Amino acid sequence: MTKFIRLTAAQAMIKYLSVQKNQEGEPLVAGMWAIFGHGNVAGLGEALAEADLDKSFLTYRAHNEQGMGNAAVAFAKAKNRTQAMAVTSSIGPGATNMVTSCAIAHVNRLPVLFVPSDVFANREPDPVLQQVEDFDDGTISANDCFKPVSRYFDRISRPEHLLTALPRAMRVLTDPSDCGPAVLSFCQDTQAEAYDYPLSFFEPRTWYRRRPAPDARELANAVALIKAAKKPLIVAGGGVLYSGATDALREFAETHNIAVCETQAGRSAMDWQHELNFGSIGVAGGSAANALAQEADLVIGVGTRFQDFTTGSWAVFTNPEREILSINVTPYDGIKNGTTALVADAKVALEALSEALGGHKAPAPDGSLRENWLEAIEAATAAPKDGIVPTDAHVIGAVQRSLDDNGVVLCAAGGLPGELQKLWKASKPNGYHMEYGYSCMGYEIAGGMGAKMALPERDILVMVGDGSYMMANSELASSVMLGQKIIVVLLDNRGFACINRLQGATGGRSFNNLLDSVPNLVRPSDIDFTAHAAAQGAIAEKVEDIAALEVAIARAKESDRSHVIVIDTDPLPATDAGGFWWDVAVPEVSNRAEVRAARKNYEASVKSRRGLN
Repeated sequence: MTKFIRLTAAQAMIKYLSVQKNQEGEPLVAGMWAIFGHGNVAGLGEALAEADLDKSFLTYRAHNEQGMGNAAVAFAKAKNRTQAMAVTSSIGPGATNMVTSCAIAHVNRLPVLFVPSDVFANREPDPVLQQVEDFDDGTISANDCFKPVSRYFDRISRPEHLLTALPRAMRVLTDPSDCGPAVLSFCQDTQAEAYDYPLSFFEPRTWYRRRPAPDARELANAVALIKAAKKPLIVAGGGVLYSGATDALREFAETHNIAVCETQAGRSAMDWQHELNFGSIGVAGGSAANALAQEADLVIGVGTRFQDFTTGSWAVFTNPEREILSINVTPYDGIKNGTTALVADAKVALEALSEALGGHKAPAPDGSLRENWLEAIEAATAAPKDGIVPTDAHVIGAVQRSLDDNGVVLCAAGGLPGELQKLWKASKPNGYHMEYGYSCMGYEIAGGMGAKMALPERDILVMVGDGSYMMANSELASSVMLGQKIIVVLLDNRGFACINRLQGATGGRSFNNLLDSVPNLVRPSDIDFTAHAAAQGAIAEKVEDIAALEVAIARAKESDRSHVIVIDTDPLPATDAGGFWWDVAVPEVSNRAEVRAARKNYEASVKSRRGLN
């Protein structure tokens, strides 16, 4: 005889989430970030408060809805998708603040459960506070903004909807090919409504990571391509880490003598010291990997989306005879730009390929390319002479020398990701944490906190520019409050230096990016970042040079809470070595001679990419 338990829909949701496990026996959803408002404080707020009494399900408080969403994204990324977190807000601005975080999760294929509150299902008090009304469609609310950036969207307007919606959401969080954010838009009156749920719904469930094996025909095609190649190159993406395929990648490369390069998401997939690791590829890539990419007759993508920064806007692979093999668990990513697909889990695919290839070995890559690039990294990151304002590269060098192999460097947007992809030397998996799929300014501080929650045993060092710090910094206070210590190196280059450089590279004058180039400026900006960070409860200090920065990082590693180190940097230089063309359209018509010249160069580059020259 079926047994039932009477619960509110909010209580049922939390009870269900509390008993979902991953294959390691850990909570699949490791708690919920919550900022309460009138849309969720009485429903989900009460349910979370009940669960807090016996710690059956944990609640975390943040200061900004996007910030807590970013923290949840970073947690999932640092956990290689083995665990996720949930995030809830009230309706209106609380919900729409999370749309950007949802997009980050969607682009990066990361599992997060978003639970924005919604309007009344019964519509009796319409319009409620913060309700966005559609004049032509009564079924639409602000939460429909989540639909384009979610993998699964459902509106919970009846308590019994949870019986189907929650398992579907869990599937998306755990499915390797469809992995991404699930959104359960939870009507606020429904949250408080009771229903007789079957007790069987709350029985513990384990969700296992599926590892799809390759199709025999696709495997045979891949083997034929690899055996025919004279200059193959592996492009390792984030899927290598998500699959836990780092050892399989190394063994495959060693067995078959194939060089490896890494994307932004794939950095740390292979130890930088390995002789077959030729560094990063693409727009912010190193000279070694890009040289191999231009000569490669077979590009083997493993768990990569082939984003334009990876492919140099599809111009870096210049060999007219080249083929591209895409090993990816997601069919959508396996067929981009005419690639040959091998749809499978990365680890399983590499193992199957290696077995099928037997003792086949490719001709040895040119090791001098790697040696020369490592020398270029050392030169770029060496401490500058006294009196020289440090660049991003100088600061990266100081951070590299200050962190051991167990440390994690985390960043997201601006000029730093490009410099880090070129110059950082990652040893252990997940030691390089970059959100560059969506390149979201403001991810860094909250992301650092989420990464620390996922990897409590590792030092998390956040590198952030002053522009990105000003966009979203309030979770620094949350990190102190929750005891999730991060080290922040804040580079003050007075504005959006990266885009200022891009502006100049496309012929424009410095305008509206650096703080001193802001139009209609009445009073120059003069922000005391040290005082600001200290006001949020962090330990904060400013250093004058690179030597002092290294000493300060050593101090910060011993601190008992989040520690911010501010250093002034030069906004203009970037590392000349390495790099590749990126398709950024230049105006066809301009009064500036510099823009007209940049347009000519742009048109020539586009023709070259299309093979028209």
